[in-house]
Amino acid sequence: MNFVGNAFDEIAVNDTFGQTLTITEAHIVQACGLFGDFNPLHSNDAFAQQTRFGQRILHGPMTSAYMTASIGMYFYATAVAYLAHDCRFLAPVFAGDTLTTEWRIAELIAKPHHQGGIAVLAGHCRNQRDEIVAEADGKILLLDRAAVSGEARCS
Repeated sequence: MNFVGNAFDEIAVNDTFGQTLTITEAHIVQACGLFGDFNPLHSNDAFAQQTRFGQRILHGPMTSAYMTASIGMYFYATAVAYLAHDCRFLAPVFAGDTLTTEWRIAELIAKPHHQGGIAVLAGHCRNQRDEIVAEADGKILLLDRAAVSGEARCS
């Protein structure tokens, strides 16, 4: 892939980014195997129909992972490390829900020694009914454009 994402010196406080994805039955099934979590809320239709949700729900960590995917793409090849992630789950996610994640750059902390800095992020994820299903905060260490292009060298 030749795409290079946004560098630390190319972003500003209050910039936003995100993406949209429709959750399918396959996402729920794959998450069971991926996480090894076969709780009947995720894996048993008959059981889930008798719960407050009325149907199987997507694993919270899968919603969280989907939210972070847009971070990985927005900062593709400019990120050094994703440093922190705190996610709060507010509503269930079902197969057929279309989720839209939006992240806002809340703060920028310059780290010249690292040839870039830390972007502090605040995000939320909404379903097609405009309900917030999750909120999250994150921190990511990024390079400046010169460091990405090889013009700057680590000392």
